[in-house]
Amino acid sequence: MKTQKEKTLELVQLSMLAALVVVLQLLSALIPPIAGMVSITLTLIPVVIGAILFGKKGGAILGFVFGLIVLINCIAGLDPGGNILWTVNPILTALLCIIKGVAAGFVPAAVYSAVMKDEKIGDKAKTPLTLVAAVLAPVVNTSIFVIGMLLFFKDTLTVWANGEPILSYILVGLAGINFTIEFLINILLTPAIIRIVDVVKKKRH
Repeated sequence: MKTQKEKTLELVQLSMLAALVVVLQLLSALIPPIAGMVSITLTLIPVVIGAILFGKKGGAILGFVFGLIVLINCIAGLDPGGNILWTVNPILTALLCIIKGVAAGFVPAAVYSAVMKDEKIGDKAKTPLTLVAAVLAPVVNTSIFVIGMLLFFKDTLTVWANGEPILSYILVGLAGINFTIEFLINILLTPAIIRIVDVVKKKRH
């Protein structure tokens, strides 16, 4: 059973990560899309850190904050492609933003916590599991976005492709380049994630 002090500390830490998610996602909106209509996100690192530190609930909360800010950027026109989707169908756009955001926090947390519960694995799996969590966040986020586009915004996708085969456009123009950058950033920053998690955990004790 956690003490009130421990609960308060975790709430403060989670709030700080949530604030970082907001700031980073707003900064991401200032970066023009490298290719296609989709803006790159810089926000998945604090989401992964929260997923590892606070489990599925914490990961889902930070993912929700991420999705909410993405949605706000879409509505405000800070995300050009997202603004088009909002104009086409606001409800589906909102659901897509929130669902992919929550899943990007929840899935890495679920995988990490499930494996770490096995006492035989212990700290030996910390580094590879952190890498898996860091990789899962952009994979889940981008996969759900692409699936949502194919299911609900295919006409818009066809217009954006401008005669190019849709699969080719998805792999290169829609999300491919941005996904690759996000994927590589998360891999390269995995040692920093491990270090931050270790420091935070030590402060709890």
